[in-house]
Amino acid sequence: MVLDTLCGFGLSRMKHSTFLSSRSTAGTAEWMVPEVLRNEPSNEKCDVYSFGVTLWELSTLQQPWGGMNRMQVVGAVGFQHCCLVITDDMEPAITDIIKQCWQR
Repeated sequence: MVLDTLCGFGLSRMKHSTFLSSRSTAGTAEWMVPEVLRNEPSNEKCDVYSFGVTLWELSTLQQPWGGMNRMQVVGAVGFQHCCLVITDDMEPAITDIIKQCWQR
């Protein structure tokens, strides 16, 4: 719950033999997992992708998908399978975590 308090991903809760499923598209497209952008069912694991975007943002000091509007982000990430660029000058350990967060 501490991570949710710091980052506000919104799906943090006690889980005991439950499965969360949502078709909600509430949120900020730049941090949303492709499945949600395509309006497919999702669960709490979507927060892992968002965490990876946050790590990318902290590592690059850039806004994810800067210069694109919401619909462009939805098209690029959700339907064209685009990813944020990981450059060679990023910390390798952080790069590995980001890549793991973005695995399909």
